[in-house]
Amino acid sequence: MTAQTQTQLFTVDEYLDQERASPERHEYRDGEMIPMTGGTPNHNEIAGNIYILLKSALKGKSFRTFYIDQRLWIPARNRYTYPDVMVLPKPIQLQPGRNDTVTNPCFIAEVLSKSTQNYDRSDKFVAYRTIPSFQEYLLVEQCRVHVEHHVKTGVNQWLFSEYDDPDTNLTLKTLNINLSIADFYDDIEFIPR
Repeated sequence: MTAQTQTQLFTVDEYLDQERASPERHEYRDGEMIPMTGGTPNHNEIAGNIYILLKSALKGKSFRTFYIDQRLWIPARNRYTYPDVMVLPKPIQLQPGRNDTVTNPCFIAEVLSKSTQNYDRSDKFVAYRTIPSFQEYLLVEQCRVHVEHHVKTGVNQWLFSEYDDPDTNLTLKTLNINLSIADFYDDIEFIPR
């Protein structure tokens, strides 16, 4: 006979209270608090590079750029998450009654980890697509040069492109900017899986 472990479920209020007091970040999915594990040096460096590139390219424009610790609420899924990088048009919109949780990203970038890449490509992307302001999604591998780019082209329509050449210049249509994929990987030392 095998013992079954029961997952503890939390209400949104319990999650938000615990998250405020916790030194670690957690996603909230279907009542579960999922710990956000620490990233690898490559993960953190790539996310930082993307943030710096976006912050610089969007200087003086009507956007705000956030990096790793900004919580996002996805109302249609009642889900909370912390995207690696996200851009919101000004003025940013906050979850009603909160001053620490945004709701209106137009662009999100996730650096893929071995443990989360399937979730980032599937269920998380499905949840992100329920956000009316969300228009563009970038998935960036950390163990090799590989970028997946999704752009909303219409209601329930997304265009998918992928790039393996670091010399590619990528156009982010929502933000009206061009970025070099090589710059995403600046100072990265690839470690075989």
